[in-house]
Amino acid sequence: MKQPLALRVVLHALAILVAVIILAPILWLLLVSVSTTTHLTTLPFEWIPEKLNFDNYAKLTTLEPNSRGEMFLYAMRNTALVAFGATAIALCAAVPAAWSFSRSKGGQSNLLYVVVATYMLPPVALIVPLFAFLNGLGLLNTKTGLMLVDCSIVLPFTTWLLKSNFDNISHEIEEAAFVDGASMLTVLRSVTLPMAKPALATVVLFSILLVWDEFFYAFILTNDDRSQTLTVAIANLASGRVSDYGLLATAGILTALPPLIIGILLQRALVSGLAQGGVKG
Repeated sequence: MKQPLALRVVLHALAILVAVIILAPILWLLLVSVSTTTHLTTLPFEWIPEKLNFDNYAKLTTLEPNSRGEMFLYAMRNTALVAFGATAIALCAAVPAAWSFSRSKGGQSNLLYVVVATYMLPPVALIVPLFAFLNGLGLLNTKTGLMLVDCSIVLPFTTWLLKSNFDNISHEIEEAAFVDGASMLTVLRSVTLPMAKPALATVVLFSILLVWDEFFYAFILTNDDRSQTLTVAIANLASGRVSDYGLLATAGILTALPPLIIGILLQRALVSGLAQGGVKG
Protein backbone atom coordinates (compact mmCIF):
# COMPACT_ATOMS: atom_id res chain seq x y z
CA MET A 1 0.00 0.00 0.00
CA LYS A 2 1.44 3.31 -1.10
CA GLN A 3 1.77 5.92 1.62
CA PRO A 4 0.18 9.35 1.13
CA LEU A 5 2.51 12.09 -0.10
CA ALA A 6 2.03 14.19 3.04
CA LEU A 7 2.99 11.27 5.29
CA ARG A 8 6.11 10.55 3.24
CA VAL A 9 7.15 14.20 3.44
CA VAL A 10 6.69 14.22 7.22
CA LEU A 11 8.65 10.97 7.63
CA HIS A 12 11.53 12.22 5.47
CA ALA A 13 11.58 15.53 7.34
CA LEU A 14 11.73 13.71 10.67
CA ALA A 15 14.53 11.47 9.38
CA ILE A 16 16.54 14.51 8.27
CA LEU A 17 15.94 16.19 11.62
CA VAL A 18 17.18 13.12 13.52
CA ALA A 19 20.24 12.92 11.25
CA VAL A 20 21.06 16.60 11.87
CA ILE A 21 20.67 16.17 15.66
CA ILE A 22 23.03 13.18 15.61
CA LEU A 23 25.62 14.51 13.16
CA ALA A 24 25.77 18.17 14.27
CA PRO A 25 27.79 17.52 17.47
CA ILE A 26 30.19 15.28 15.52
CA LEU A 27 30.68 17.94 12.84
CA TRP A 28 31.23 20.55 15.54
CA LEU A 29 33.82 18.30 17.20
CA LEU A 30 35.66 17.95 13.89
CA LEU A 31 35.69 21.72 13.34
CA VAL A 32 36.99 22.41 16.83
CA SER A 33 39.71 19.77 16.46
CA VAL A 34 41.18 21.54 13.39
CA SER A 35 40.83 25.07 14.81
CA THR A 36 43.48 27.06 16.62
CA THR A 37 43.02 28.35 20.15
CA THR A 38 43.05 31.90 18.78
CA HIS A 39 40.21 31.12 16.40
CA LEU A 40 38.14 29.49 19.15
CA THR A 41 38.54 32.49 21.49
CA THR A 42 38.14 35.30 18.96
CA LEU A 43 34.94 37.39 18.93
CA PRO A 44 32.83 37.59 16.88
CA PHE A 45 33.06 33.83 16.54
CA GLU A 46 33.45 32.26 13.10
CA TRP A 47 32.08 28.75 12.64
CA ILE A 48 34.51 27.63 9.92
CA PRO A 49 38.25 28.37 10.41
CA GLU A 50 40.10 30.09 7.57
CA LYS A 51 42.94 27.57 7.81
CA LEU A 52 42.77 24.00 9.02
CA ASN A 53 45.20 23.24 11.83
CA PHE A 54 46.20 19.60 12.43
CA ASP A 55 48.72 20.30 15.19
CA ASN A 56 46.46 18.73 17.81
CA TYR A 57 46.42 15.44 15.90
CA ALA A 58 50.22 15.53 15.76
CA LYS A 59 50.39 16.17 19.52
CA LEU A 60 48.22 13.16 20.33
CA THR A 61 49.86 10.71 17.90
CA THR A 62 53.46 11.09 19.02
CA LEU A 63 55.39 8.80 21.36
CA GLU A 64 57.74 11.51 22.52
CA PRO A 65 58.65 10.74 26.16
CA ASN A 66 56.49 12.47 28.79
CA SER A 67 54.27 14.06 26.15
CA ARG A 68 50.51 14.19 26.02
CA GLY A 69 50.66 12.01 22.93
CA GLU A 70 52.53 9.26 24.78
CA MET A 71 49.95 9.35 27.59
CA PHE A 72 47.06 9.26 25.11
CA LEU A 73 48.44 6.42 22.98
CA TYR A 74 49.25 4.32 26.04
CA ALA A 75 45.70 4.94 27.26
CA MET A 76 44.34 3.82 23.88
CA ARG A 77 46.43 0.65 24.07
CA ASN A 78 45.20 -0.02 27.61
CA THR A 79 41.58 0.60 26.58
CA ALA A 80 41.86 -1.80 23.64
CA LEU A 81 43.41 -4.52 25.82
CA VAL A 82 40.80 -4.10 28.55
CA ALA A 83 37.86 -3.91 26.11
CA PHE A 84 38.83 -6.95 24.05
CA GLY A 85 39.99 -8.89 27.10
CA ALA A 86 36.81 -8.25 29.08
CA THR A 87 34.70 -9.07 26.02
CA ALA A 88 36.53 -12.37 25.49
CA ILE A 89 36.14 -13.38 29.15
CA ALA A 90 32.48 -12.38 29.20
CA LEU A 91 31.79 -14.25 25.97
CA CYS A 92 33.40 -17.46 27.28
CA ALA A 93 31.13 -17.29 30.34
CA ALA A 94 28.00 -15.96 28.62
CA VAL A 95 27.74 -18.61 25.87
CA PRO A 96 27.33 -21.67 28.15
CA ALA A 97 25.28 -19.67 30.66
CA ALA A 98 22.90 -18.36 27.99
CA TRP A 99 22.54 -21.84 26.45
CA SER A 100 21.73 -23.44 29.81
CA PHE A 101 19.19 -20.72 30.64
CA SER A 102 17.59 -21.13 27.21
CA ARG A 103 17.34 -24.91 27.39
CA SER A 104 16.38 -25.21 31.06
CA LYS A 105 12.80 -26.05 31.91
CA GLY A 106 10.74 -24.50 34.68
CA GLY A 107 11.52 -21.22 36.41
CA GLN A 108 15.31 -21.49 36.38
CA SER A 109 15.57 -19.06 33.48
CA ASN A 110 13.92 -16.35 35.61
CA LEU A 111 17.16 -16.18 37.57
CA LEU A 112 18.71 -14.48 34.55
CA TYR A 113 16.32 -11.54 34.83
CA VAL A 114 17.33 -11.15 38.47
CA VAL A 115 20.95 -10.91 37.33
CA VAL A 116 20.07 -8.39 34.61
CA ALA A 117 18.29 -6.32 37.28
CA THR A 118 21.72 -5.56 38.78
CA TYR A 119 21.97 -2.88 36.06
CA MET A 120 19.59 -0.86 38.20
CA LEU A 121 22.25 -0.53 40.89
CA PRO A 122 24.41 2.59 40.59
CA PRO A 123 28.14 1.84 40.11
CA VAL A 124 28.98 3.70 43.33
CA ALA A 125 27.06 1.04 45.29
CA LEU A 126 29.48 -1.64 44.07
CA ILE A 127 32.77 0.22 44.11
CA VAL A 128 33.66 -0.49 47.76
CA PRO A 129 33.40 -4.31 47.56
CA LEU A 130 35.07 -4.30 44.15
CA PHE A 131 37.90 -2.15 45.47
CA ALA A 132 38.39 -4.46 48.44
CA PHE A 133 38.24 -7.53 46.18
CA LEU A 134 40.90 -6.23 43.79
CA ASN A 135 43.05 -4.97 46.63
CA GLY A 136 42.98 -8.41 48.24
CA LEU A 137 44.12 -9.99 44.99
CA GLY A 138 46.77 -7.35 44.34
CA LEU A 139 45.03 -6.27 41.12
CA LEU A 140 44.48 -2.59 41.83
CA ASN A 141 45.81 -0.33 39.08
CA THR A 142 46.16 -3.24 36.64
CA LYS A 143 44.55 -3.99 33.31
CA THR A 144 43.63 -7.47 34.55
CA GLY A 145 41.70 -5.97 37.44
CA LEU A 146 39.80 -3.66 35.10
CA MET A 147 38.95 -6.59 32.83
CA LEU A 148 37.42 -8.50 35.73
CA VAL A 149 35.42 -5.48 36.90
CA ASP A 150 34.20 -4.67 33.40
CA CYS A 151 33.04 -8.26 33.02
CA SER A 152 30.52 -7.52 35.77
CA ILE A 153 29.14 -4.79 33.47
CA VAL A 154 28.90 -6.71 30.21
CA LEU A 155 28.25 -10.30 31.36
CA PRO A 156 24.55 -9.88 32.36
CA PHE A 157 23.76 -8.08 29.09
CA THR A 158 25.63 -10.55 26.88
CA THR A 159 24.02 -13.52 28.61
CA TRP A 160 20.52 -12.05 28.23
CA LEU A 161 20.98 -11.19 24.54
CA LEU A 162 22.48 -14.58 23.67
CA LYS A 163 19.73 -16.36 25.60
CA SER A 164 17.08 -14.49 23.60
CA ASN A 165 18.73 -15.61 20.36
CA PHE A 166 19.25 -19.20 21.49
CA ASP A 167 15.51 -19.36 22.21
CA ASN A 168 14.87 -18.92 18.49
CA ILE A 169 17.13 -21.80 17.45
CA SER A 170 15.22 -25.02 16.93
CA HIS A 171 15.74 -27.52 19.74
CA GLU A 172 15.10 -30.38 17.32
CA ILE A 173 18.35 -29.69 15.46
CA GLU A 174 20.35 -30.02 18.66
CA GLU A 175 18.41 -33.12 19.70
CA ALA A 176 19.20 -34.72 16.34
CA ALA A 177 22.91 -34.11 16.96
CA PHE A 178 22.62 -35.67 20.42
CA VAL A 179 20.97 -38.72 18.88
CA ASP A 180 23.91 -39.04 16.47
CA GLY A 181 26.22 -39.26 19.49
CA ALA A 182 27.52 -35.70 19.66
CA SER A 183 28.54 -34.37 23.06
CA MET A 184 27.06 -31.24 24.59
CA LEU A 185 30.23 -29.27 23.83
CA THR A 186 30.21 -30.48 20.21
CA VAL A 187 26.56 -29.51 19.77
CA LEU A 188 27.19 -26.08 21.20
CA ARG A 189 30.31 -25.50 19.11
CA SER A 190 29.23 -27.07 15.82
CA VAL A 191 25.46 -26.60 15.75
CA THR A 192 24.26 -23.78 18.01
CA LEU A 193 27.02 -21.18 17.69
CA PRO A 194 27.23 -21.23 13.86
CA MET A 195 23.50 -20.48 13.78
CA ALA A 196 23.95 -17.65 16.29
CA LYS A 197 26.76 -15.78 14.50
CA PRO A 198 24.75 -12.52 14.14
CA ALA A 199 24.00 -12.60 17.88
CA LEU A 200 27.66 -13.22 18.69
CA ALA A 201 28.72 -10.25 16.54
CA THR A 202 26.12 -8.06 18.27
CA VAL A 203 27.33 -9.15 21.68
CA VAL A 204 30.96 -8.47 20.77
CA LEU A 205 30.15 -4.98 19.46
CA PHE A 206 28.02 -3.92 22.42
CA SER A 207 30.49 -5.37 24.93
CA ILE A 208 33.42 -3.50 23.39
CA LEU A 209 31.42 -0.26 23.30
CA LEU A 210 30.34 -0.60 26.95
CA VAL A 211 33.89 -1.18 28.15
CA TRP A 212 35.41 1.40 25.78
CA ASP A 213 33.23 4.18 27.21
CA GLU A 214 33.40 3.12 30.88
CA PHE A 215 34.75 5.87 33.13
CA PHE A 216 33.77 5.47 36.78
CA TYR A 217 35.52 2.19 37.61
CA ALA A 218 38.57 3.10 35.51
CA PHE A 219 38.86 6.44 37.32
CA ILE A 220 38.63 4.91 40.81
CA LEU A 221 40.69 1.76 40.24
CA THR A 222 43.63 3.24 38.30
CA ASN A 223 46.06 5.98 39.22
CA ASP A 224 48.82 6.10 36.59
CA ASP A 225 49.64 5.41 32.93
CA ARG A 226 50.16 1.67 33.47
CA SER A 227 46.44 0.91 33.22
CA GLN A 228 44.79 4.29 32.60
CA THR A 229 42.07 4.17 29.93
CA LEU A 230 41.01 6.74 27.35
CA THR A 231 38.09 8.15 29.32
CA VAL A 232 40.39 8.89 32.26
CA ALA A 233 43.09 10.28 29.96
CA ILE A 234 40.59 12.69 28.38
CA ALA A 235 39.43 13.77 31.84
CA ASN A 236 43.06 14.50 32.72
CA LEU A 237 43.42 16.60 29.57
CA ALA A 238 40.44 18.65 30.72
CA SER A 239 41.88 19.22 34.20
CA GLY A 240 43.70 22.41 35.08
CA ARG A 241 42.87 26.08 35.08
CA VAL A 242 42.64 26.40 31.29
CA SER A 243 41.33 23.66 29.01
CA ASP A 244 42.60 23.23 25.46
CA TYR A 245 39.29 22.66 23.70
CA GLY A 246 40.92 21.86 20.38
CA LEU A 247 43.02 19.13 22.01
CA LEU A 248 39.97 17.74 23.83
CA ALA A 249 37.98 17.64 20.58
CA THR A 250 40.84 15.86 18.84
CA ALA A 251 41.03 13.31 21.66
CA GLY A 252 37.29 12.72 21.29
CA ILE A 253 37.58 12.15 17.55
CA LEU A 254 40.51 9.72 17.90
CA THR A 255 38.77 7.88 20.74
CA ALA A 256 35.62 7.39 18.67
CA LEU A 257 37.40 6.03 15.59
CA PRO A 258 38.07 2.41 16.70
CA PRO A 259 34.47 1.74 17.88
CA LEU A 260 33.17 3.42 14.71
CA ILE A 261 35.28 1.15 12.49
CA ILE A 262 34.18 -1.94 14.43
CA GLY A 263 30.56 -0.83 14.19
CA ILE A 264 30.79 -0.37 10.41
CA LEU A 265 32.36 -3.81 10.00
CA LEU A 266 29.67 -5.49 12.14
CA GLN A 267 26.65 -3.38 11.20
CA ARG A 268 24.87 -6.10 9.21
CA ALA A 269 25.36 -8.68 11.93
CA LEU A 270 24.25 -6.09 14.51
CA VAL A 271 20.89 -5.48 12.85
CA SER A 272 20.32 -9.19 12.26
CA GLY A 273 21.29 -10.15 15.81
CA LEU A 274 19.03 -7.55 17.41
CA ALA A 275 16.14 -8.55 15.14
CA GLN A 276 16.50 -12.23 16.01
CA GLY A 277 16.72 -11.44 19.72
CA GLY A 278 13.59 -9.30 19.56
CA VAL A 279 11.36 -12.02 18.14
CA LYS A 280 11.18 -13.96 21.36
CA GLY A 281 12.61 -13.83 24.85
